[in-house]
Amino acid sequence: MLLTIDVGNTHTVLGLFDGEDIVEHWRISTDARRTADELAVLLQGLMGMHPLLGDELGDGIDGIAICATVPSVLHELREVTRRYYGDVPAVLVEPGVKTGVPILTDHPKEVGADRIINAVAAVELFGGPAIVVDFGTATTFDAVSARGEYVGGVIAPGIEISVEALGVRGAQLRKIEVARPRSVIGKNTVEAMQSGIVYGFAGQVDGVVGRMARELADDPDEVTVIATGGLAPMVLGESSVIDEHEPWLTLVGLRLVYERNVSRM
Repeated sequence: MLLTIDVGNTHTVLGLFDGEDIVEHWRISTDARRTADELAVLLQGLMGMHPLLGDELGDGIDGIAICATVPSVLHELREVTRRYYGDVPAVLVEPGVKTGVPILTDHPKEVGADRIINAVAAVELFGGPAIVVDFGTATTFDAVSARGEYVGGVIAPGIEISVEALGVRGAQLRKIEVARPRSVIGKNTVEAMQSGIVYGFAGQVDGVVGRMARELADDPDEVTVIATGGLAPMVLGESSVIDEHEPWLTLVGLRLVYERNVSRM
């Protein structure tokens, strides 16, 4: 089986693939202070519960694919693969790794690995032109051309960042649960904040995607808009432009990149 690991700034998502099918997944907090040994113990605890894997760390794992936006965690995971999965082929997404997606930006090395991986999966699953909206620590919008090229994107503050900022900077406000309120017009402070977050971000998505689509294609209706990320369900029902919801888009992209590179190792 293939173990895929997507390290974000806030959460780390792990997926276990049996062929093209994801058979298990886990979400844990990202902690830049964890050492390789601590990460190995954590992995053993999670995967030891799965019936298709053995009791020992590495049993049943035939390959590993990793992308990370936190360099210190990537460093420790590299050590995990070396010390605990020494005989297992591992692909860590970084400059030089074959993705199959040309990056047409001013500084390709500055583009986050997860954004490129999302583009890989979008091209494979839906073709181009496409826009991927990833609701993570930041809300990112990534554009893929009709020829499958990554052509750029937009980065905006994420939902959780906005909620935290309201709680910190608003004298009479506090951190709230991100949930859909009873109505757009809030009847109390919590509902008013929830409405601003849910409907405000839905409006942001519709506005940004509309402008991107007009630049990306002669016919904006030809652009497929794909939502992913842990908080995507909060906006799905309120946005008018999202065509597809693929919660495991990054993990699928990691599987594809692994397959494109493992034969070269």
